[in-house]
Amino acid sequence: MEAYPVQRAPALCGVWERVSVASLTLACEMRGDRDSNPEPSGHRRNAIRDMVVRGAPAIAIAAALALGVEVSDLDFIGTPGEAASFVSKKLEYLVSSRPSAVNLSDAATKLQTLVSKAAEYSKDSKAIFQVYIEAAETMLVDDVADNKAIGSHGAVFLQRQLANSKKISVLTHCNTGRVIRTLHSGGVLEKAFCTETRPFNQGSRLTAFELVHEKIPATLIADSAAAALMKQGHVQAVIVGADRIAANGDTANKIGTYNLAISAKHHSVQFYVAALVTSIDLSLPSGDEIVIEERSPKELLDSEGGLGKQVAASGISVWNPAFDVTPANLITAIITEKGVITKTDADGSFDIKGFLQPAK
Repeated sequence: MEAYPVQRAPALCGVWERVSVASLTLACEMRGDRDSNPEPSGHRRNAIRDMVVRGAPAIAIAAALALGVEVSDLDFIGTPGEAASFVSKKLEYLVSSRPSAVNLSDAATKLQTLVSKAAEYSKDSKAIFQVYIEAAETMLVDDVADNKAIGSHGAVFLQRQLANSKKISVLTHCNTGRVIRTLHSGGVLEKAFCTETRPFNQGSRLTAFELVHEKIPATLIADSAAAALMKQGHVQAVIVGADRIAANGDTANKIGTYNLAISAKHHSVQFYVAALVTSIDLSLPSGDEIVIEERSPKELLDSEGGLGKQVAASGISVWNPAFDVTPANLITAIITEKGVITKTDADGSFDIKGFLQPAK
């Protein structure tokens, strides 16, 4: 089952601006999660792992708020230190659902540090949980503002780069994002094309839903049709998200992103990554150090992304990486809430570290 408040990424849907721990609690109670599952964090972790929630920033916020739901009326007996330890372990468990999503681990680390410090001066374990809940809700407010900033920066930059185009058509993979929404609200977007995003079909299940929900003119295409679409001149730009961006600009995103970047380069179509600065991991010099998760073989063996009947031959082996890494040299620019990271060096590389220092 897909909970309405966490079905779509905050980069697109205004519903996130109305979400709080209280509203998520109500949604969970309506679904029966709290009564039917003795380990509530299991549902939250599964929602992330099974991509009911997708989009790196959305994953981080959903995880933080979901744990807030769990502790909001928890009958906890223990010291403040034990309460902080309880929260920390739950966050570690949630992080294990998507180790490639740097936003999730970053949010968890910040919240763990916060509750640990609170435990040093609090006399009541309930106070620890309240500190956590308030911090999680503040993260949501900040995330909504950051995503609006990404949309603003991206829309302005694309219009400047594509000044010869009165209307802009964009191809997206897996996640729609705030930039497309901003282009649409500004009357600049002609059409958004979205891939089905195989093998788990997040594009046809979720991105298409987002576009229809927002009344954005859109067309769904097969992943394998993207190159033909570009060859016919139907798109001027590709915009994707990111689970993790290395210091040199190499970007890990949903499998198939690398294919799109190569096709875009061949057809002279601009290729953009739109992500929060928390998606940037300066500890990784390049994308070679990004760990790529593998998903269940059933997603390829069975129909409906692993949810239906077997369609592949029995006995065939499967390689099903969840992500791929797009080299920085294939990326036109990286759009963040702090501005747009462009290539300024003579060799066409990104100076991400230099960009972040004044941005902070």
